[in-house]
Amino acid sequence: MTGLRDGSKSHLETPPPGLVAVRAKRVLDTDRGRWLSDGAVVIRDDRILEVTPFVPSTASMIDLGDRSLLPGLIDAHTHILLQGNHNRQEYAAQILEEDPAHRVASAVRSLAIALGHGFTALRDLGTEGAGFADVALRSAVEEGILSGPRLQVAGPAIAATHSYPISNYRADWTFPVGVAECDGVEGCRREVRRQIARGVDWIKVYATSGSGMRLGEDGYLDSPPPWTVAELNTLVEVAHEHGVRVAAHAMAATGTDMAVEAGVDSIEHGTAIRPATAATMAERGIVLVPTLLALREPSVQSLQNCRNAGVTFVFGTDVGAFYWDEFNQCRELELLVDLGLTPLEAIRSATVAAAALLGQSGDLGEIKAGAYADLVACPGDPLNDVAALQRVDVVLKAGRVLVSTDQLSRAQAVTT
Repeated sequence: MTGLRDGSKSHLETPPPGLVAVRAKRVLDTDRGRWLSDGAVVIRDDRILEVTPFVPSTASMIDLGDRSLLPGLIDAHTHILLQGNHNRQEYAAQILEEDPAHRVASAVRSLAIALGHGFTALRDLGTEGAGFADVALRSAVEEGILSGPRLQVAGPAIAATHSYPISNYRADWTFPVGVAECDGVEGCRREVRRQIARGVDWIKVYATSGSGMRLGEDGYLDSPPPWTVAELNTLVEVAHEHGVRVAAHAMAATGTDMAVEAGVDSIEHGTAIRPATAATMAERGIVLVPTLLALREPSVQSLQNCRNAGVTFVFGTDVGAFYWDEFNQCRELELLVDLGLTPLEAIRSATVAAAALLGQSGDLGEIKAGAYADLVACPGDPLNDVAALQRVDVVLKAGRVLVSTDQLSRAQAVTT
């Protein structure tokens, strides 16, 4: 098994030898948007060999009975090193008081929770004061030291100097902050290069800040942008020169417009997207990760502008901003459906669309020959009721059963 980057074989999750066939009443074809009835997914090592109604006589069988089988889910906006951020005090306690080793230990729990919810891959967008601990955790998963979802990571998010403070403390004290700070074109260039040298997969940039937020005359939230055009363009250009993609935290109109013009790859949250901006996003292939679970008041108008323009929605929850055990991450799917997406569209946002954003099309997000054998199963029919995915009870990663019901033992994957 390898992760999202090249890695050595896992000693924890090495798939069983020979062929394994996983059978379920319904197997999702994400391309055609329909179920294959009574299909079997044949696995060799860590990848899918074929999807067939016929099980090879030499294959070990995992019979999931009356369940739906889907590709492993992908959450494209998480914070594994945060454990809840409902108020400034909770956030400050983690940054100022919690030992870094304790934060890493808590992150290991986060990975287990995500896997239990059916998420076999995560894009983690910002360590919030934990430096490059996410890079180390990614390596630990790849090497088999930890069992967890595949990871793409962003290290510390980048914010303009003094735009992301620890606040409400004595003015004569200096505190660490949860981001990397820089300013000026050369400062921005250096910070991106530094992060790439440390091994990040993504650059996360705060294209907007909460300072001076107001409702504009056109009804969209806005605030003064924290960056100059030249600074923001430099952050994106340097990352792209090195083949690294850029995710932009964007919750105010002007900063969002600047991020889109700079050519970021994803807009996170997107609470102030005007119709013209949405049209540009669609034209340039910039996706929206709306993170509805974490937003107290998502902008329905902004999201509808993106729907009307044909912007691709990618699933992301911002979990870590809320407690990892507060919600099942799959509740985000219900919120997407409430906004007008069909259940299939919502599921595709967490499978094929997310895989494309991660540069993993053909490897993740699909049940087809050649893809990694990352699979989840649940009772019921998620194409009729997407809430069924909150009842995921079987999870395979790289052909290995990592989460299962009492009735389906891990040994079955090896010995049956």
